[in-house]
Amino acid sequence: MFGKILVANRGEIAVRILRAAHDLGIEVVAVYSEADRGALHVRLADEAYLIGPPAPKDSYLNQQTIIEVARKSGAEAIHPGYGFLAENAAFARACDEAGIAFIGPPASAIAAMGDKLASRELVAKASVPLVPGTEQLANAEEAVSAIRRLGLPVMIKASAGGGGRGMRVVEHEAEVENAVRNARAEAGAAFGNEAIYIEKLFRPVRHIEIQVMGDKHGNVVAHGERECSIQRRHQKVIEEAPSTAVDDDLRQRMREASISATKAVGYYSAGTIEYLVDSEGNFYFLEMNTRLQVEHPVTELVTGVDLVTDQIRVAAGEPLGYRQEDIEIRGWALECRITAEDPYNGFLPSVGRVSYASEPSGPGVRIDSALYSGFEVTPFYDSLLAKLCTWGSTRDQAIERMKRALSEMSVAGVATTIPFHLQVMDTPDFRAGKLDTGFIERNFVAEPEPARPDETLAAVIGATILADSQKQTVAQTAAPDGAQPAASPWKMAGRARIMSSHGVSRSWGPTTT
Repeated sequence: MFGKILVANRGEIAVRILRAAHDLGIEVVAVYSEADRGALHVRLADEAYLIGPPAPKDSYLNQQTIIEVARKSGAEAIHPGYGFLAENAAFARACDEAGIAFIGPPASAIAAMGDKLASRELVAKASVPLVPGTEQLANAEEAVSAIRRLGLPVMIKASAGGGGRGMRVVEHEAEVENAVRNARAEAGAAFGNEAIYIEKLFRPVRHIEIQVMGDKHGNVVAHGERECSIQRRHQKVIEEAPSTAVDDDLRQRMREASISATKAVGYYSAGTIEYLVDSEGNFYFLEMNTRLQVEHPVTELVTGVDLVTDQIRVAAGEPLGYRQEDIEIRGWALECRITAEDPYNGFLPSVGRVSYASEPSGPGVRIDSALYSGFEVTPFYDSLLAKLCTWGSTRDQAIERMKRALSEMSVAGVATTIPFHLQVMDTPDFRAGKLDTGFIERNFVAEPEPARPDETLAAVIGATILADSQKQTVAQTAAPDGAQPAASPWKMAGRARIMSSHGVSRSWGPTTT
């Protein structure tokens, strides 16, 4: 097992990985940009190194600097989390060349599955069902021919990347030329690859994924499904496990297909096979994410596994230690992504200083978070603040616990999506498990009810004073090649954590004082 690892990420996922490593008795090296000097992952780490300015390309995407910090700090492995360098085959190869273990899949698997066209061809050979579609498109004329064969509507998609970029829905043939031009331009700008193709667009359809885990000894297991159909602009918002649409037979078939696809690429570590499932229960391969997923906690809650610990063990060469027949789904789990966005104003990003943050607890509640009073939400990074999860023996119990947890959570100083999530929990279709990718457009019409200013005014004033009194300066000393290690005041205090104050009225959305 490793003695020290470096976490090449920030925010709640860096904290999640750091805690898993500490549970294994492993020391952790954090890296941070100038915008993240006071971040939670920096405070909890055994060592922390400044790696550059706030812009990701100058810090969290700076492969050479991150590998150099790993070498100088004595880290034996690097965990990339998700986003940034997590699905970068070149970075995985660079780690190997530097003699540093990459806590993730082999570079060859990342490259193979990172190209959607190549991955479609690969999994088809493994007899995994595909969404009807095309090869790479050369021009709009080819797109028109394909559409006439597949039927409308269709989705024009970028072969590289993801996150909704390089995607265009085509409802009418007259839209094809503009859609092809815009999708190609966006894909080239975002991923440096203009290749696009077409897939049939199913409506209604569910987005359901299967969590897989493999080791370097050829063992692969499929843990079960996650329901990820509640999306905004092709971005997941709420996830759950299991899915109300998946029975034992469908689950078994999806597991078998996922294991076949995983083995076809010589994969190990955590990965996710994403599918579309139509109203008749047919499932179609969409893509493979060659990393840990944002929504991994719901799988952990219903199976009892620790996926991050498994990743670290696998990277160190250990076998999984369990078999497919050992995986059993117990109860139900939900995850709400709490983001710094304003649900009263078209979900526009909200930046600023979190003057007060108080997180829920109690039976069946888990929160993966990087929040604390005084946390700065900047425009440089993803808006995700925390992942609020609940578990229940039934889906109804998990929902009621989520409502309680959302009501207990307080964030002042920036707008958050807490009221949006509360409204979803009481939506009839959600309570009935009637989900598809058009759920939000169909159901979320009214704006959430804002909190009254007089309920939060005192809390914000008091919290601001509290946060100011708790501000800590991270000491810095010189380090090789410009990297600067920070002595963590939290480590010196026995890795104590800032405890949120209790009994303060909840604060949703933008707050004024």
